[in-house]
Amino acid sequence: MTPEHEIQNKIRVAVSQHGCTIFRANVGKIRLPNGRVFDTGLPKGYPDLFGFRHKDGKMFFIEVKNEIGRLRPEQITFQRFASRMPVLYGVARSPEDAIKIVSDEDDA
Repeated sequence: MTPEHEIQNKIRVAVSQHGCTIFRANVGKIRLPNGRVFDTGLPKGYPDLFGFRHKDGKMFFIEVKNEIGRLRPEQITFQRFASRMPVLYGVARSPEDAIKIVSDEDDA
């Protein structure tokens, strides 16, 4: 089974070569030396990758899953939210899936 971070890295390269700027949403918490917890601030369910197409500035969001990965409830909530907005959203298990999401043939 391929780790999701490996799939993410391959997607980032492929999408970048496809005329897009793409970012990884680094999320998590860390305990600071003073004992406080620092949280990145992104909402639960925020997709792994996001960015925009150079040709038109259209934003996209990509949730990365491996072969057996499933969306968590918070990710389903974000998916529903994104489907009502003028952005591109999809779940990708490969660079090819991601290219289909950012290409969005209906939008061309």
